[in-house]
Amino acid sequence: MEKEFESGLLETAVNEFAKLPGIGRKTALRLVLYLLRQNEEVATQFGEAIIRLRKEIRYCTECHNISEHDVCPICSNPLRDKSTICVVENVKDVMSIENTHQHSGVYHVLGGLIAPMDGVGPQDIEIDSLVSRVAAGGVKEVILALSATMEGDTTNFYIFRRLAPYPDVKITMLARGVSVGNEIEYTDELTLGRSIINRTLFSESFPKQ
Repeated sequence: MEKEFESGLLETAVNEFAKLPGIGRKTALRLVLYLLRQNEEVATQFGEAIIRLRKEIRYCTECHNISEHDVCPICSNPLRDKSTICVVENVKDVMSIENTHQHSGVYHVLGGLIAPMDGVGPQDIEIDSLVSRVAAGGVKEVILALSATMEGDTTNFYIFRRLAPYPDVKITMLARGVSVGNEIEYTDELTLGRSIINRTLFSESFPKQ
């Protein structure tokens, strides 16, 4: 049984830090003690930054990427190719692909993957809004840049079926330079960049009859 701290304030702060992913109580304690050693201004700025982030951040009305405005900088950039939409699972994947400098189009952030075992269905992620973007016209290619996992493949296939009524839209996927089982955010930039350049038609991924 873990010993409680003598200070209730310290205990509360450690408990809050320990709620963060990948942060255990020992690490949480180190972080809290670090903040206590800093000037009060440093701790205040840290706290205010978190509060502002939570209160002021919003999601792009077009692609669902995080943004400080209704439309994110990528979607509002006139130099981006609006006819090419790269579909990703989350915001971290947008950052990973942007770091490769190999995608000049826009994005669509699903906010998750279809995972029936976890109770996540198509209605729980942003697939309907993707279909609406395609249905509105002007889209020539949809790149499925999802992780090479069972959930990623399931989501790829579902999106492919939903976009079947739009035969003029090319559906592609990342080349399998991204190893099976790998998540996009953990793939190195060179491999990810090559996978984007060498993307293939999604229909070619089906087993040959």
